[in-house]
Formats: sequence, structure tokens, C-alpha cells
Amino acid sequence: MARKRKGAPVHGWLAIDKPVGVTSTRVVAEIRRLADAAKAGHGGTLDPLASGILPIALGEATKTVAYVMDGAKTYRFTLAFGEARSTDDREGEVIATSDVRPDDAAIAAVLPRFTGDIEQVPPIFSALKVDGERAYDLARAGEAVDLAARRVRIDRITLLGRPSADLAEFEVACGKGTYIRSLARDIAQALGSVGHVAVLRRTACGPFDESNAISLDNARALGQGPALRAKLLPILTALDDIPALALTEDEARRLRSGLPLALERLAFRDPVQAAAGDLTVKVVCDGRPVALGHCAGGELRSLRVFNLETHSSGEDDVDHA
Repeated sequence: MARKRKGAPVHGWLAIDKPVGVTSTRVVAEIRRLADAAKAGHGGTLDPLASGILPIALGEATKTVAYVMDGAKTYRFTLAFGEARSTDDREGEVIATSDVRPDDAAIAAVLPRFTGDIEQVPPIFSALKVDGERAYDLARAGEAVDLAARRVRIDRITLLGRPSADLAEFEVACGKGTYIRSLARDIAQALGSVGHVAVLRRTACGPFDESNAISLDNARALGQGPALRAKLLPILTALDDIPALALTEDEARRLRSGLPLALERLAFRDPVQAAAGDLTVKVVCDGRPVALGHCAGGELRSLRVFNLETHSSGEDDVDHA
């Protein structure tokens, strides 16, 4: 008996605006089904209580997920003063209280402490592993969870407003691995109070933001097949910050086959001519993705090759991103 087909070769990205109350895993599974895609992944988990940009990779775009995971992210969140919660968000149990309500000047004074490279202890209710077990599983079982501080990067944090004395709204631009729940917890403690995240929304994840996202309801309304696939963003959207190197058809064929190309033959092409030392490039041919490549030791070698079928890809133009 022939093996049942498990989806079509659909390639590209969809930036889904995830609503509150649904897991990232569920959204990925639903989009994969709606797009009838053989393969899917995402560029960074959002908690069920968080809304916002969830980039979903389909087909060969999954080979670029790591570049989105490593990219910068922007969040808006509301810090609720006065209650510390076990999960550092509104879902958890109250574990401490405080009557301290800092004013705007006090908040502004402590924010520089949380800008740049900082040490941050992740929430105990997180997916990090402790002796092979998820931290949130241990915490839910009532076991003590001791997580080491990690170095994270906060590029910018801004106080946006104060809906009330109990609440403060912020926008933060940060790097990989930053926990906004920990940031809110630590800001409150630095102000002599306690607090937790009441509202959390991701407004940008790498090159994906509210301008190129569609809501989950919109994706559902488009239904299965071509209408949703028409919303696909190219694979190369995820590689926006990586320089593009154009090859001829023959050169692209050699690289796809695993053969290196001599850099001296490519020396006068952008970006090779401007490179000093090692260089990662997105390799294209006639505007279509060929591979992720690495220039070093006088050679260009492929890191990941994109195996595309033209009729089912979101790739129309290398500059589309």
C-alpha cells in the first residue's frame, strides 16, 4: 500500500498574530494544516497568556528558524505592582504582597540598571531543563527549582504610561533568551515593591512585525489552500540581515551538489569584495534562494541547501523581504 502523503511542499514564512489563550504549538499545528504543508516550525515560543507576533516557517523555511530565534524582539508589557506571583505573570498564585507604588520618576531612575548586558534569573515556571526535567514540571510538582542567572541583552526599555498607580506600561527591545516576566519581577523589586506581568504582547520578532503579520482568525477565514499560501513571505525574509551573493546557474548547481566554489572567481561580486575574514551569505540564483553559504579559506561552501519546487514556494523575488 502506498504511503499516505503528509502535506505539500509549501515553502515560506507566515507571521501570525497569536491571540491570548492559545499555545504556540497549537497555532503552528493549525497553520500547517491550513497550508497543507509537509513541515512547519516557529521562530520563538509565546506563552498562552501572551499575544503577538509568532513567525511560522513552512517547508524549507524551517532551515532558517535559528536566525529568527537569535534575532532581536520587541515587547509591550504591563507590570502590576503589589503582588508577586509564582509564575511571574497573572496566572500564578500570589506569593508576596507590597503596599509600595513607585512614581514615574522612581521608575525612570531604575530603568538604566536594566539596559545593556544584564544578569537575569529565569522564571521557575519556564521550559528550561534542570537535571533533564522541565523547570515548570518541577515547580508544578512543588519541588524547589534553582535556576542560575543568565546573561541577556536589553537594547531599550521605555516607560509608556501609567493607567493607574498599580500599573505601568513598558516597551522593551531585547535579544535572545530574555524573559519579560523576569524583567518585570526584577524592576518591581528594584523599586522596593513586588510585581508581575499582567499583559504581554510581542510586537516584533526578527524581521517579522505587525506590518507583515496576519491574525489567526484571518488565516482561518482564508481557509485551506491557495488563499493562505498567497500570504506567504519568502524564505529569505528570515535572513534580512545576511548579505546576498548571486551565482550563475552552473555555480548554483555545483554548490547544491556539495562542491565548494573558489572565492577568487567570485572576488569582484558583492558582498565578497567587501568581506574581511569569514562571511556567511545567503546564496541566490535569478532571485531565488539556493543555500546558506560560508566564505572562508578561499572557498564558498554550503551550510544549508534549499530544496525548492517553484510552484509551491513563496519565493518570487530576493528583495521581497
